[in-house]
Amino acid sequence: MLDLTYEMPKPKTIAGAKHDWELVIGMEVHAQVSSNAKLFSGASTQFGAEPNANVAFVDAAMPGMLPVINEYCVEQAVRTGLGLKADINLKSAFDRKNYFYPDLPQGYQISQLYHPIVGEGEVLVEMGDGTARNVRIERIHMEQDAGKSIHDMDPHMSFVDLNRTGVCLMEIVSRPDIRGPEEAAAYIVKLRQILRYLGTCDGNMQNGNLRADVNVSICLPGAYEKYQETQDFSHLGTRCEIKNMNSMRFIQQAIEVEARRQIAIVEAGGKVDQETRLYDPDKGETRSMRSKEEAHDYRYFPDPDLLPLEIEQAWVDDIAAKLPELPDDKKARFISEFGLTDYDASVLTAEVESAAYFEEVAKGRNGKLAANWVINELFGRLKKEDHDITDSPVSPAQLGGIIDLIASDAISGKIAKDLFEIVYTEGGDPAQIVEERGMKQVTDTGAIESALDEIIAANPAQVEKAKVNPKLAGWFVGQVMKATGGKANPKAVNELVSKKLGS
Repeated sequence: MLDLTYEMPKPKTIAGAKHDWELVIGMEVHAQVSSNAKLFSGASTQFGAEPNANVAFVDAAMPGMLPVINEYCVEQAVRTGLGLKADINLKSAFDRKNYFYPDLPQGYQISQLYHPIVGEGEVLVEMGDGTARNVRIERIHMEQDAGKSIHDMDPHMSFVDLNRTGVCLMEIVSRPDIRGPEEAAAYIVKLRQILRYLGTCDGNMQNGNLRADVNVSICLPGAYEKYQETQDFSHLGTRCEIKNMNSMRFIQQAIEVEARRQIAIVEAGGKVDQETRLYDPDKGETRSMRSKEEAHDYRYFPDPDLLPLEIEQAWVDDIAAKLPELPDDKKARFISEFGLTDYDASVLTAEVESAAYFEEVAKGRNGKLAANWVINELFGRLKKEDHDITDSPVSPAQLGGIIDLIASDAISGKIAKDLFEIVYTEGGDPAQIVEERGMKQVTDTGAIESALDEIIAANPAQVEKAKVNPKLAGWFVGQVMKATGGKANPKAVNELVSKKLGS
């Protein structure tokens, strides 16, 4: 089991530097809210639509158009906060964040800076060494996404697709509690898992529905502990933000590269400039995007078109009462209810669909046997073919049927694997396939004994060797299984071999 007590994160040190340096990392994760409509308009959020097909007048900033809050987006933000054990602010407000982007028609972004809807929370991050650490959440605020500029369709001009403009984002801001690239990736994995269980974000990083800005700084040993005591950021090094990361692997690479860049600057007597940077995976480097703006650079002010948002505690309580079982609770239940190992429970609860599939297979059956078949046989085959559980050609009922046949001794483990292959490639009812194709294992001890007697009679020398060395009795077991086409009950075969050879 995991040690769930809070533990001071073990820092990541950088090899090859003149001095020992430690990393301090904070994350700003932008999660697209799972909603059919945008934050301030009724336009669709469908991915993959024709360019500029999902654009309402307010998204395009047409004169006189006013934003109207989408209540469901607010509900999803509250649900996310509750899932992260965070404080829900019954009063929040929207601000205008002013900056020019060609794909932001209003010329400003409606966001929440001073009064976010969700306050402090936490994410319990499981590490590979068997421990779990808390990463503190500073806040979650809602904001509208920008559109997309397209530069590769014409050599002389750029195009703009406003389909994403106005889509609701939750910006989940962590404290600088992450101490290395692996922890950063583990944090994103866990956060994505929770969001998917809650149903508030689909976590699709490839489509840009979950992306992260990674703040990286370096400090000398002991400086982070001083920050923890005082909450004074001056103890930490100057941070640089790596923008729009949407890959676990690239996040880890970018942190390592950026840390080495900062160390090289400081050890050469230079000073790290606070700025926003981009990671180039092809060149293995980060490059400057723009100087890091502070809040005053954006000229934040309360949005005059939106009243402060006030929600009732009873509404929050109702959302809390309907929260689904979250990953940590489900994992603990799987271990307790089905007798699974920590590892197996982690694998099965990694994705909400996988957990649901396993639970249906395991219902009323041996949990460990069900886990073994789901993880080793089904997941192994799906991974080999680059599919996930939603693409499985074997339904929970079919896999459960195979397990039932094993449990009733109708088929052996070897026959079960052959049966699984048939069901996976051809489909069908397992019990019917076994009956029609004569795959039932032989449990008649008389038939098994007859086959064994013939083998013993034909191999007297091997019999004598087995009597001297009982380990050689396995040869007879294999011969009987071969003679019966693998249908003999292995337990019955072993018992008869042991009895006949006196081993």
